[in-house]
Amino acid sequence: MGTEDGFAYESPVHTVTLHSFYIDAHPVTVAEFEKFVEATQYKTDAEKFGWSGVFSTAAKSWTKSDGADWRHPDGPQSTPKPSEPVTQVSYADAEAYAKWAGKRLPTEAEFEYAARGGLSGKKYAWGDDFTPNKKFMANTWQGHFPEIDTADDGFSGRSPVGSFPANGYGLYDMTGNVWHWCADFFDENYYKTSPKENPTGPATGAEHVLRGGSWLCSANYCLGYRAAARNHTAPDSGLNNLGFRCVKDKP
Repeated sequence: MGTEDGFAYESPVHTVTLHSFYIDAHPVTVAEFEKFVEATQYKTDAEKFGWSGVFSTAAKSWTKSDGADWRHPDGPQSTPKPSEPVTQVSYADAEAYAKWAGKRLPTEAEFEYAARGGLSGKKYAWGDDFTPNKKFMANTWQGHFPEIDTADDGFSGRSPVGSFPANGYGLYDMTGNVWHWCADFFDENYYKTSPKENPTGPATGAEHVLRGGSWLCSANYCLGYRAAARNHTAPDSGLNNLGFRCVKDKP
């Protein structure tokens, strides 16, 4: 787990052992989240706040968008595809869905293990070549962020889940498309003291770990689509490039 070829808080490389677990094959979709809301009448944090954070491709910057929520992820006039990852969900929203589904959010270690798809020490979920045989393997930003997105991979925003090849474990969108909430609190020094078995992150913290990168990650910006990439944000954050998937313990 980790890398020596990245940010300081992504090192040192260290070995951990995990108990077996199941993980969703793809991020929770808009259609799946809608079933949860219909069944429970759940109201997300963004809906309660009346606004959320939106990266505007027109403005080429992050904006505070009144009326942005999971039904309108890019602003009040937007409508997501049912098959794309649900976004504009806070940590509490993701946790509520997971509990309803009889699952939980993944730990950071579980996410990285799953993202690597059985490969060891590789930069990406599919190997070390970002575009093997000139083929795009994930939904990312092509061009110089934030000025130009050439959309060479076929998408200038979120893509339906499964639009790109699965990794070695048959998992889709483990990198790119949307960042994923993880159960762990974030600590940039955690790897230095991480337990060797089933690490679950520090006991407390102000922010939670994000994993996987998103459609906004580019070569000049965050490089979040690397298998070892780590990010973090406040638990009440709702963004149009942030979603989640669930895991379940294997008996």
